[in-house]
Amino acid sequence: MAEAGHKPLVGLYPGTFDPITNGHLDIITRAARMLNRLVIGVAMNAGKGPLFSIEERVELVREEAARVAAHNGMVIEVRPFHGLLIGFAREVGARVIVRGLRAVSDFDYEFQMAGMNARLDTGIETVFLMASERHQFISSRFVKEIAQLGGDISSFVPAVTLARTLQRVGR
Repeated sequence: MAEAGHKPLVGLYPGTFDPITNGHLDIITRAARMLNRLVIGVAMNAGKGPLFSIEERVELVREEAARVAAHNGMVIEVRPFHGLLIGFAREVGARVIVRGLRAVSDFDYEFQMAGMNARLDTGIETVFLMASERHQFISSRFVKEIAQLGGDISSFVPAVTLARTLQRVGR
């Protein structure tokens, strides 16, 4: 948290959030406790074949993150972005990029990304938060696949996201 004379600590949590999961909300909740302001950057990333449009993903993340913001008495801003993550981090005034790690397999990619980002801007740190044990196996990709194949995703996503995902896959 910011002390007298210091700038507020702004963090950026980027992702595609297609759809937002309980794992994402766990990271958002924990990051919000460490920061003065949190910006959630929803990446356009059409290459991943999103289930939801960018506008729908931003809306879902806003709805789901609103409870976290209210609980912590802070503003959580949700914005779409495309292009270089470091450029977006600079744009929103972030001094910290928050990344969630589920497993060792995530670490290799995230480690390389953090190294590249540090070379691009030494004033922006990357902070890794380990997924809580009950969320380590959840990924948006698996959630989409399970939903499309008729499986139960109710323990992986929050209620609003559950209803919209089931509606989107025709259930």
